[in-house]
Amino acid sequence: MDLMLEAYLTHESSLMDLEDIPQTVDPVWILGKKYSTIIDLQQIRNDIQSRLWFTYRKGFVQIGNTNFTSDRGWGCMLRCGQMVIGQALIFLHLGRDWRWDPDKRDIDYLKILRMFEDKRSAPYSIHQIALMGVSHGKQVGEWFGPNTIAQVLKKLATMDELSSLVFHVALDNTLVINEVKKLCIVMEQTNSSKQIWKPLVLVIPLRLGISAINPAYVQGVKMCFTFPQSLGVIGGRPNHALYFIGFVGNDVIFLDPHTTQQIGMLPNKDIETEHKIDHSYHCQQINRLPILNMDPSLAACFMCQTENDFNALCHELKIHLVQSDQSPSQPLITICDERPSDWTLDTSGTLSTSSENVTVSLSDLELSDKKFLTDSDDDFELL
Repeated sequence: MDLMLEAYLTHESSLMDLEDIPQTVDPVWILGKKYSTIIDLQQIRNDIQSRLWFTYRKGFVQIGNTNFTSDRGWGCMLRCGQMVIGQALIFLHLGRDWRWDPDKRDIDYLKILRMFEDKRSAPYSIHQIALMGVSHGKQVGEWFGPNTIAQVLKKLATMDELSSLVFHVALDNTLVINEVKKLCIVMEQTNSSKQIWKPLVLVIPLRLGISAINPAYVQGVKMCFTFPQSLGVIGGRPNHALYFIGFVGNDVIFLDPHTTQQIGMLPNKDIETEHKIDHSYHCQQINRLPILNMDPSLAACFMCQTENDFNALCHELKIHLVQSDQSPSQPLITICDERPSDWTLDTSGTLSTSSENVTVSLSDLELSDKKFLTDSDDDFELL
């Protein structure tokens, strides 16, 4: 990164000093890819730098009727949500092995990036996310938790006709296989007798302790990054959101949105200024954090482009994250084929919780004796 570009950035994160990848015999896992630090160091860097990095921005058009022209200080979880959906779109349209080339003008990549520009018309912009959050009781400028950002992205994904994503949030740390398949398997519009699978983004919000992660869950958290369907983990620490994309040893690797950058549009990437803006969407440093220092409230994210992907993910989750001889001492999630008998649904086919004025779809059922969707993102299922 040249001096002009470094001046373009304003780094604010005080979480830790610059950390690189250690020379170790332990493998490095990045979103389902396994690397060796001995022979793959440059490939590790290229993979991490190819992930979309969304940070605080300043100078954009005000959000709605507010005076906010920057999300500095409150938008970190919103930016982490953008990173998750951004990686999903990269995997869907460009493939997991796609790598960012700062000198190349990749039309499909630029189309994806423009979906996150800081303006109201962009489908996944900070404007759209913040305003959609109002329907979940979050005023513009108020901090989101992992549950809120998952619910907001679910609504925005329904408006993305280009990708036709199904965005499913698994409530009460329970994945109901047939409920997901009902959402993803649809009849092809041009052939009513042919079924197709709509790409799935699966988010599982969890709380893995009270004030800190229970050490019993460390191995389970690691496993989330090893599946080919991995989209990473949204988490961080209280009011300080981070996007975790992998791990090495007992450290997680993350992208940090706590950098304020000037707003920048990227129409064609055919002039020097636009090349610098493109650089601002890719982090040049590698950050690590001990797993036990993560906040216990987090959301594990996965991408299943086909039904086979989903079946394979469920198989791996059952082996590694559900109680068995090969799973961690404490299961992270519950997986079942059908909806448990004690789940309730009102006669309209939707669920409205008493604690939050939120209406969710048929797939987002709630256990009749438990509260999940609340005004506070601290009220995750406590394991």
